[in-house]
Parts: sequence; structure tokens; C-alpha cells
Amino acid sequence: MPYTDLTWQAIKPKEGFYTSEVEAPQPLPVRTFLPFGYEPRYPYPLLVFFHGLGGNEEQILRLAPRLSRRNYISIGLRGPVPLGPRRDGRPGYGWGDGSDTLVEDYLLRAVEQTRRHYHVHSERIYLAGFAEGATLAYRLALTFPEKVGGVISLNGAMPRQGGPLFRLPEIRQLRVFIGHGIANSVVPLSMAQRDARVLYTAGVQVAMHTYPSTHKLHPDMLRDLNRWIIARCNED
Repeated sequence: MPYTDLTWQAIKPKEGFYTSEVEAPQPLPVRTFLPFGYEPRYPYPLLVFFHGLGGNEEQILRLAPRLSRRNYISIGLRGPVPLGPRRDGRPGYGWGDGSDTLVEDYLLRAVEQTRRHYHVHSERIYLAGFAEGATLAYRLALTFPEKVGGVISLNGAMPRQGGPLFRLPEIRQLRVFIGHGIANSVVPLSMAQRDARVLYTAGVQVAMHTYPSTHKLHPDMLRDLNRWIIARCNED
């Protein structure tokens, strides 16, 4: 079954951004974007966004309506490590090494809470990260491959420590989208290309896209990502 709770049948909230909290074990925010024309009876793909170093859940979730205003429910999570104010004056955060159980629990509780309130397809949950957030998305998906449908890495790279492919053969059901700038000096293209080769060799279905950009997101990344997710949904 693509859902576990019947709460979604009784609500039809409006499109837009919503903020809530989970206890994991401390209060941590969940920023939600609900698509235009949300239909409670339709099982939506869920995109879980992880920001880069110095970002926050509001900043990363701005990608959601740029990706699609209709197709997905999206949530943004906040790194547990405060890093001080960003250039825009808003607080920035990091994920640390992302290896503690707090982040794992945060993800699982945030997804569970979202599924209690909205109709989410259980086999179409994608972890999407930018830069440092992509490394975390990889780690979590490779740790819990049975709980997610795939990984989206935007200018990021896989973890370089800890044996990321230890869940073979379970990880072979994952789908991975890699979008990377060819002139990225922060996370060199060669790292993303190596990730694609490692995953492909392990039997994971990988889509690798490169763009004429640096560490910033190229506009075509979101266009290609939207098409990729829709194609994955049409495979079912």
C-alpha cells in the first residue's frame, strides 16, 4: 500500500509552504511545500531536501516550486550544527559528519509525520541534497535502501568513508540522479563521475547529467530532474 494513515482523506490544504516540528530527540523543523491543486486521494512522490553547508531548510526548499508546482510533496530538513548567520542574515547550519543516529531519526520521523498528514506514495520517496546535503542523502539512502526510492545529488558526492555500499544487494533497487557542474571547483566533476561508475558497477540505475556551471545550480538541472522523476513514476 502506498500510504499508512487515513488522515489524508479528510483534508485538502492549499498550495504553499508550511512549517512543523519533530522531536528527534530535540525539536527540529520540517519545512513543507504542498503542490498546487493537491488531491488527497492521489499518492504523491515525496522529495526530502538536504541543504548544503551554511544553508537551512527554508533556503533549500525554495527549489521545490522551481522544480514543479504540481507534481510532488517536498520537505526541507535543517542540519543540527549551527554555523552562524548567512549573507542574507538568516541562520546557517551544517550536518556535521552526518553519521549520528540523530539525523537518521530526524529523517525517519519527518517522513512518518508527512505521511500522516498527506498522501505519499511509499515507493516514491527520494532524498535530494545539494553539496554537503547530497553526501548525507547518499549515506541515508544507502543505509536504509528499503525505505526510499532513490537519491538526487546536485553538485555533491558520495561519502568517502564507512563502506557506503555495505547493503548489497538491497541498494540495487535504488535509482540515482546526478547533476553536476563541469567547472565545479568545490566538488570536482571527477568525484561525481567516480560515484556514477561505482554505483553502476554495483548494479544501481544511475542517470548522470553535466552542466556548464560551477558549484551553483544550473537551471537545466531542475528541468532534467523533473523529467527523471516523472519517468521513474511511469515505470511502475
